[in-house]
Amino acid sequence: MPTEDELLSNVDALLDRVAQDDLPPPAERRRLREAAGLSQTQVAKALDTRREAVGNWEAGRTEPRPPQRAAYARLLEKLAERFPAPEAEAPGEPAVPETFAAEPAPADPAPSPPAAAKAPARPAASTTRPSPTSRRPGAKKAATKPTTAPATDPRFENGPLAVVDCQDGQVSAYCVGGLVLDVPAKSLPALVDWTLAEARLGQARLHRNGRDADPILVLTAAALERFGLPVALSEEERHASRLPAGHKVVKQIERAGLQMTQRGFGPWARVYRDPEGSKRRCVQLCILPWNALDTREWGKKDDPQLLLTMHPADLVQYLGLYAARVMTPRGSTATTGLELMTALRPPTRAQKDEATGEFRTAFNDDALTARYDVVECEVPDEHPVLKGKFARHHMRTPAEMLMEEPYDWCRPLTDEECANQFLVAVDINMSFAAAANGLTVGLNGPTHLTGNPKFDASLPGSWLVDLSHVDLSRVRINGRTVDGDRLPSPFTPKGDRPEGPAWYATPTVAYAVELGFDVAPIEAYVRTQSGRYLDSWYKRLRDAYVETMADMGVTTDLTGQEFLEAMARRKQVDPTMALLETAIKATAKGGIGKLRQRSRGQVPYYEEYPALKRETWRPDIRAAVLANQRVGLHRKLMKTAAAADLYPTSIGTDAIVYPSPGPSPLDVLPHTPEGKPVPGGFRLGLSPGMVKHQGTQTVLWAEQLFEERSGVFNIANLIKNDPTAGEGE
Repeated sequence: MPTEDELLSNVDALLDRVAQDDLPPPAERRRLREAAGLSQTQVAKALDTRREAVGNWEAGRTEPRPPQRAAYARLLEKLAERFPAPEAEAPGEPAVPETFAAEPAPADPAPSPPAAAKAPARPAASTTRPSPTSRRPGAKKAATKPTTAPATDPRFENGPLAVVDCQDGQVSAYCVGGLVLDVPAKSLPALVDWTLAEARLGQARLHRNGRDADPILVLTAAALERFGLPVALSEEERHASRLPAGHKVVKQIERAGLQMTQRGFGPWARVYRDPEGSKRRCVQLCILPWNALDTREWGKKDDPQLLLTMHPADLVQYLGLYAARVMTPRGSTATTGLELMTALRPPTRAQKDEATGEFRTAFNDDALTARYDVVECEVPDEHPVLKGKFARHHMRTPAEMLMEEPYDWCRPLTDEECANQFLVAVDINMSFAAAANGLTVGLNGPTHLTGNPKFDASLPGSWLVDLSHVDLSRVRINGRTVDGDRLPSPFTPKGDRPEGPAWYATPTVAYAVELGFDVAPIEAYVRTQSGRYLDSWYKRLRDAYVETMADMGVTTDLTGQEFLEAMARRKQVDPTMALLETAIKATAKGGIGKLRQRSRGQVPYYEEYPALKRETWRPDIRAAVLANQRVGLHRKLMKTAAAADLYPTSIGTDAIVYPSPGPSPLDVLPHTPEGKPVPGGFRLGLSPGMVKHQGTQTVLWAEQLFEERSGVFNIANLIKNDPTAGEGE
């Protein structure tokens, strides 16, 4: 006899067959998706298809085919039940136009709470500035450009953050989607209380075991003056990164019964009241004129005043879109990148005690849950564990320190290479994030292995091993050998061949084994509990990056010349999205760097500094990511050299320079006879791990530099079409 589950499955199959016979019209498909706050990328991911395919279905250019058709039909059916089509307007009630210039609303006899004024459902972000008449009084909806947004949480219906500005004595809070709220607060404590009680700002947790993000208020210079704060910090205050304890606003906060963290009132200040049960009551202040948003990460290097002069409505849409695609900012992009790891892999969860029926805190197996003993070879020079170990200015050797860093390698051109006219630099998209994808890292403390342990690639950690015997000229790739003298060593950042035993992360030693060489570790520090801790972090940033680039016209289906042209014009298509691209890449790079944050001089040498108290201070994980990035790059160098006898002349982090007969990457990157990229080599494209064009210079230019500069330099860091771009991603 069939079971109940089998019968229900048969019925579901029949329903699926009926449902997919008649899909809603294309316009209705789009309406249902937008009503649910879903992006095309989210739908495509759920259906295991491309974002462009979902766009074609909504435009009516193509129709979904099995097996996606049945699943898509079921999705639309369920969305239609939750979001029925709006009824026709009642007679005598004119429809509200999408763009309007309203007369100022008359003042109410009794003012109502600003947050009670609600705008219609709105997208997460827009680069369109609201018309001046929609700014005050009350809350009004400005014309916005449709963009994707997550489903609105009623608790946070006004978005994750707001930009607070003051004009003509009126304080206004600009929210995402064009909503503007009147702020009745006359002081900073009143502003915090208004935010907690009425603003309805914040962001829902990214993981069911995580916590909701606190609301963010970005204060402009005008808002600082209104609330009695200095527009610029003094030299002493900048050095301390906070206002003095005796400042009048700090005293106001204390008198109001509010509290601050130990960091005090600085560019990123947290002001809070004691929680109500399990509910946090905390507001984070982002002080814009105090360089809370570093231009190198959030703005444009050639226009450092951009963020300060940007209209509040434009700024909130930019930051709101970052919050929707990445997370609510928590400080610098590096800090946010690290916080994103914790938000996606929370260390604890609530677990019910079967004996008592009460809930208690339990640790998650896939997260970083505790501080563990550190390993001397993995920590930076100023770490307290090294106190008394070495002389004050001793430079640790590779046998004393794990030196897993990106490439910084350059060599002179050969006579044959000088026959080419150009040097073409290609850059790997989000290389550190791509290296984190699928990487197994340690989650617990180190286990010390001695007595020449056998290498085990499944154990993340650090290995003391001699790899000086590895000779690249002996390696055969697809039956061909390569010229090892024209390739950097995969085992050192400078590309030099190792001279003896040195500490390496597991990916580096595993690559030596992959090349066919024997390894004999002397000792090791390994982690027996491991997992792919960074996978969800990578996917979140990858999706944010790909979606942002698509908004600028760079999509994953572009190839060859189309991709190069789209990349060249992307920043002119949407300048705000160009800022978002920079912020997302800085988040990926900075988050990895934060895993081994160094002392910034706040404490004496060899004394513990605040970063060391985090469970996420894990230099071994950073080393594993950087090692994986470097050996992954070298693997592609080997494949390219074997397939086309093509060798790089320099590498700077993730930028690779090749001699080329033409100025375009299409002139140098090898292809198969069928016109496809060489398997395992560099491939032009948008996705993380693929490459884009960084810049082109002439061979003559490089030769002149070699003659003029007697010091060490790397031409890979000098070949940039965009001179404001930084090194690496």
